[in-house]
Amino acid sequence: MIRSVNGKTPKIADSAFISEAAYIVGDVEIGENSSVWPGAVIRGDIGKIKIGKNSVVEDNCVIHSGSPNLPPMAEVTIGDNVIIGHGAVSNGRRIGNNVVIGMNATILHDVEIGDNSLIAAGSVVTEKTKIPDNSFVTGVPGKIRRKITAEQLWWSQNSPAIYRQLAQRYKREGL
Repeated sequence: MIRSVNGKTPKIADSAFISEAAYIVGDVEIGENSSVWPGAVIRGDIGKIKIGKNSVVEDNCVIHSGSPNLPPMAEVTIGDNVIIGHGAVSNGRRIGNNVVIGMNATILHDVEIGDNSLIAAGSVVTEKTKIPDNSFVTGVPGKIRRKITAEQLWWSQNSPAIYRQLAQRYKREGL
């Protein structure tokens, strides 16, 4: 479901796949070949959310541009070739390119995550944290454990193509 709020309507690239069971509202832009899967909620009702090309918002994710308890935040930017895993929640300010946010991870307000980084499943990245490029983050609270491995980098750079093929199949089959 795609909805307008406060005079803002989501702008979605024609090549993107949006599940009919997703909810996208407000000042949201979704780039070429990106996909948003069932149960995902993207709320640009407080501030703008911009999602780049070839990015994946998996099932039951929540992406929000702010909090009713905080003043409006800066634009939320999610880069190209990003995977936000099943059940993840993000209120972060910036997620770079080629980033994997693991399943059920939580990215709190004002977080910035550098390019080529991996946030492990279940991790909680606390408010205002800045994660440099090429970082592997785990834990509650999330801590940088090391640089990502070549295998992890390959996964972050190549797995969006798998989702792109799946999304194209869903579109062909009218799902």
